[in-house]
Amino acid sequence: MAHRPRRTFRQRQADSSDSDGSKDQSAESPGPAEVAGRPHRARGPRGRARVWASSRRAPGAAPRVDGGSGAPECRMVDLPTDEEDETHHSSESKEDQTSSSDSSSSLEEKEFSSIVKIPDAAFVQAVCRKRELVRAQDDYIALDVKHTSTTTDRKGSSDEDAEGDSDDYEKRIPFAPKPQTLRQRIAEETASRNEEISEESQEDENQDIWEQQQMRKAVKSIEGRVIDLSHSSGSQAVKKFDTSISFPPVNLEIIKKQLNTRLTLLQDTHRSHQREYEKYMQDIESSKSTIQNLESSSNHALSYKFYKSMKTYVENLIDCLNEKISTIQEIESSMHALLLKQAMTFMKRRQDDLKHESTYLQQLSCKAEISTNGSLGVDEKTQRILEEIESRRSQRRQARSLSGNHNHEEGTSSDDELSSLEMTDFQKSQGDILQDCRKVFEDVHDDFCNIQNILLKFQQWREKFPDSYCEAFVGLCIPKLLNPLIRVQLLAWNPLKLDSIGLKQMPWFTSIEEFMDSSVEDTKKDSSPDEKILSAVINKTIIPRLTDFVEFIWDPLSTSQTTSLITHCRVVLEEHSTCENEVSKSKQDLLKSIVSRIKKAIEDDVFIPLYPKSAVEDKTSSHSKFQERQFWSALKLFRNTVLWNGLLPDDTLRELGLEKLLNRYLIIALLNAVPGPDVVKKCCQVAACLPENWFENSMRTSIPQLENFIQFLLQSAHKLSRSEFRNEVKEIILILMKIKAVNQAESFIEEYHLNHLKSLIEEL
Repeated sequence: MAHRPRRTFRQRQADSSDSDGSKDQSAESPGPAEVAGRPHRARGPRGRARVWASSRRAPGAAPRVDGGSGAPECRMVDLPTDEEDETHHSSESKEDQTSSSDSSSSLEEKEFSSIVKIPDAAFVQAVCRKRELVRAQDDYIALDVKHTSTTTDRKGSSDEDAEGDSDDYEKRIPFAPKPQTLRQRIAEETASRNEEISEESQEDENQDIWEQQQMRKAVKSIEGRVIDLSHSSGSQAVKKFDTSISFPPVNLEIIKKQLNTRLTLLQDTHRSHQREYEKYMQDIESSKSTIQNLESSSNHALSYKFYKSMKTYVENLIDCLNEKISTIQEIESSMHALLLKQAMTFMKRRQDDLKHESTYLQQLSCKAEISTNGSLGVDEKTQRILEEIESRRSQRRQARSLSGNHNHEEGTSSDDELSSLEMTDFQKSQGDILQDCRKVFEDVHDDFCNIQNILLKFQQWREKFPDSYCEAFVGLCIPKLLNPLIRVQLLAWNPLKLDSIGLKQMPWFTSIEEFMDSSVEDTKKDSSPDEKILSAVINKTIIPRLTDFVEFIWDPLSTSQTTSLITHCRVVLEEHSTCENEVSKSKQDLLKSIVSRIKKAIEDDVFIPLYPKSAVEDKTSSHSKFQERQFWSALKLFRNTVLWNGLLPDDTLRELGLEKLLNRYLIIALLNAVPGPDVVKKCCQVAACLPENWFENSMRTSIPQLENFIQFLLQSAHKLSRSEFRNEVKEIILILMKIKAVNQAESFIEEYHLNHLKSLIEEL
């Protein structure tokens, strides 16, 4: 017998589906009855081979988990394997058939192996749990058979099956699977896909379970450590307070040393903390400053926009003023020429009147040319001038009589009347100039010609950005910018008229004052950067205009002009002067102009002729009237000069009033006059003009410049005491007491034994 190849046993895969499960039950591998029916051989030296047999599923068993293809339940049977097995010929033929079918089924197994996947641990565990449930219900064939009854039954049934199979061997299940239909293939593919989906979901679930288990383990380990630590700390605490431990001996020095050491450490720690605190405070301050800088930097766009608009505004303002300044100067020149022409007309007429009248009286006194009828022969021009002079005087007398002024003295009038034709021409010319002045800024917006609007622009700058406002020195530039606009408002202003508006009532003055007041409120300081704006405007604009009026237009012989001019000058020089101890050049120029103009008036307009007493004794004579008028005119100039007391220096004023007028003109005229009540009246008028502050430091002696006047008073008193006008002596003593000539008055009283006048001295 030919040598047979060695028999090998391999695991066969039993694939089944729900659709053909009943048909393929007969085609499965031989059951346990067949295996049991085979003759067992003694175990050979080669050991045993393992054969996996799939157990049948009992009828009525629970459905499989995977919905049609469950994991086959297997058991392992040990069979003896020898080199030569003595079996019946049917088995040999069957082996030949199986060997031939193995070759054909190997191809199919390769195809199935590509579809079947090895289940993972989770899936195996699930199947195991399923089996445990089935075992609990006794719905399976146990591998370890303990009950003999069930075993014999099953053996009997297996024997019957074997006999039936032996009879009809054609119905045995082949080991190779049958070819599958299309429906079976589709069912298998669907089952495999469902298996994959269930495996993925099961894997996710198992992964979550595993993570939760690991978390529980970690928590348990941490809790165990905490418990150990608590136990260890408790044991340490017990050990800390153990009284059985012995400590080294302690004395006061050791305690003191330890305390000092501890104190030093605390002090060092405190110093370090203090340094850290200071550092933190510095950091806080720097942070605050940085925040402020950053917050302010956010407004750079607005700041740039404001500065740009302000720059444009200032440039336009300067261009406008530069364009209009030439027109303003022309109008100012026209107004100044008109006023100067009028002033020169009055001055020339007064000098011509004085010249012609003096010449006429001189000729009259010399009696050189006397006509046959006894009339003085004069030319027609002189005659006409004398008639005009007398006509104006009569008009003034009539006006005074209507006003009730009966104490007026001839010669104190200014003689500045104009004829109706001259007055009409003057008013027409002045109106035309003022009309041209109003047209200067007619085509200009109010923001560029209204002083209040201009100052509001700069006030906004000062309120928003005070630092840049001060750095730009705007307070020094504002007076220059406002100069042309103020000059336009001053064109119609005449400081020589009593009815002229005051400086404080002008619009520009009030606007500048309001601007300065708001500056003090904004800066909250006593010294504001804009506090000198008004003084600068006055020095650069007002004082030069007043100086022009003083030099060319002012008439010192006119009391009304002098009074009005002094009022405005007092406001400018005293109330709104510049800083203390600061000498303004414009102020000095104004004062020099006043002094020079008074000197010129004294030299040109003061003339007191001296006539023989025979010519002046008659008060109705032309010589006497002319002399009286000239004396009162000089006394009027003396009074107007002394009115400058407080503005002009005392030395300058005494030189002008006392030395040049009183001693040179007035006293000479008084000496030439006849002693009497008129002389005493004139002396009283002179004394009334003298300022009281000149005699504040004098106790019993007067000032040196009045020495000639005192001597004249004593001389007049001597003459009057021997005449019938003794009552006028008392007036002279009062004049001496007023000018502080007390010693001279006492000597005169003692000399003439005027005891009734001593009470006047005692009252003083």
